[in-house]
Amino acid sequence: MALNQENIMSQQLKRNFMELTSRMTKNEAIEEANRCLYCYDAPCIKACPTSIQIPNFIKKIASGNMKGSATTILEANPIGASCARVCPTEELCEGACVLNSSTKPIKIGELQRYATDWAMETNAQLFKQGQSNGQKVAIIGAGPAGLSAARELSRFGYHVTIYEAESKAGGLGSYGIVSFRLPNEVVDWEIEQIEKLGVEIKTNTAVGVDISAEDILAQYDSVILAVGMGAVPNLGIEGEDLDGVHDAIEFVRKTKMGTLTKNIVGKRVAVIGAGNTAIDGATSAVRLGADNVQILYRRTQKEMTAYKFEYEFAKQDGVEFKWLTAPKKIIGNEAGVVVGIECVKMKLGEAGADGRQRPEEIEGSNFIIEVDAVIKAIGQTRFVSLIEAFGLQHTNGVVDIDETTMQTSNAKVFACGDVVFGNGQGEAMVVTAVQQGKDAAYKTHQRLTSFSKSLL
Repeated sequence: MALNQENIMSQQLKRNFMELTSRMTKNEAIEEANRCLYCYDAPCIKACPTSIQIPNFIKKIASGNMKGSATTILEANPIGASCARVCPTEELCEGACVLNSSTKPIKIGELQRYATDWAMETNAQLFKQGQSNGQKVAIIGAGPAGLSAARELSRFGYHVTIYEAESKAGGLGSYGIVSFRLPNEVVDWEIEQIEKLGVEIKTNTAVGVDISAEDILAQYDSVILAVGMGAVPNLGIEGEDLDGVHDAIEFVRKTKMGTLTKNIVGKRVAVIGAGNTAIDGATSAVRLGADNVQILYRRTQKEMTAYKFEYEFAKQDGVEFKWLTAPKKIIGNEAGVVVGIECVKMKLGEAGADGRQRPEEIEGSNFIIEVDAVIKAIGQTRFVSLIEAFGLQHTNGVVDIDETTMQTSNAKVFACGDVVFGNGQGEAMVVTAVQQGKDAAYKTHQRLTSFSKSLL
């Protein structure tokens, strides 16, 4: 009986992590596609970081040309199926739709998913590997930026090898975005399409451990550094080593890898931070059966970095938000298990160098929240040792690049994605990383082509 109850619980947890939204029906897609005005100078294209020809792919849906529609999307965005699900479309393409002023914007994200789902279901081979040019490029990191760069370079005829420290490719898509928003099979299909173009992906291969940076620089004509981010840093308060304290990245990762934990069922959870990862950690805790989930943030709703749709989604899931609240100490019992968290109320003071008002403690405002688990989501560390292994100049782990050429301090090494986001430079969105991967590929190709011509 107990085993049967456990199986029922396990099945329920799996259902909780199934994709939230269903795909449009054929009639729904055609009806929505026919609403599009097919603008000549379409603002939606300009609002898309990868410049997908949006009216073009929508018109092809309306005419029944699904292969043409999917090709148009994936030509511009190598992981367009993932981005159809995770892009903040209401802030980007849909936010720029001219119909916002009269009715409601075209459901561009849903139409993009409709077309790319067709490509997945038919397993259509939409692109071909270019004729070999005899040159080799190494890419460090198999996340959105690295995969995007690899796809483009393979079409130029390069032999591309991606080095990935994890056991599978995909980066954020495979490990860091909750499965009820981005299922594993979507990311796996996109990786497969890129591998079919001759791209070699060496997983379980950490640069600096399994192969040195020096060897890579010696073996390849060029290198693209596309590593993501690392673990969540420590809060710097007492009690972080207690049983029940979780790294948000690792917490979400376990749900993606299928190792769903039951030790959250019925518990009270506090999430520290208010970015997209914090939202993912909080909503995952809800789906794992937590009795109560609260997000604690030292600033206000106005300053939170999570997308608006993520915030609204968390509220619908019953997640509570405590603004102007900072943790001071995580409290444990004699067995070393979390039982509470001591917090202090904050107020916003003068603006700092980044333009954001700095939070300041309100003296004597300490209070305790009874919780059974704490999830830390206050950003991520950077792979400084890897950056320095390549001898690259950086600013606090953000690689310094020439914005025109995307070259690092080593002319042979280009960089894109999270490794160049930060210090006020760029916005760390999946779709932005994809475009940077494309740009890095084009700049690498430009350099190697010019170099080859100079030898003639």
